[in-house]
Amino acid sequence: MAHRMSTRIRYDRIRDNGAISRTRNGLLKRKERANRDERMTNLIKNGKFPYTPSIQSWISTKLEIPFSQVKEEDVRSLIK
Repeated sequence: MAHRMSTRIRYDRIRDNGAISRTRNGLLKRKERANRDERMTNLIKNGKFPYTPSIQSWISTKLEIPFSQVKEEDVRSLIK
């Protein structure tokens, strides 16, 4: 019986600590996403089509289409 209780307590602790971590990490991720969006937008404004792979990846994620289907007009509308 004691084994079940200690397992239950351990799983409860894991669940609670996971919730705390997700909250803290989620806040940091939101901040980093905002920084990345700003950084990529500036790179696009200063760069020329086609872009470097990291910028291509960001663009395709934002437009939800493969970069091979992206047109320069799509990118211009994205950064406005």
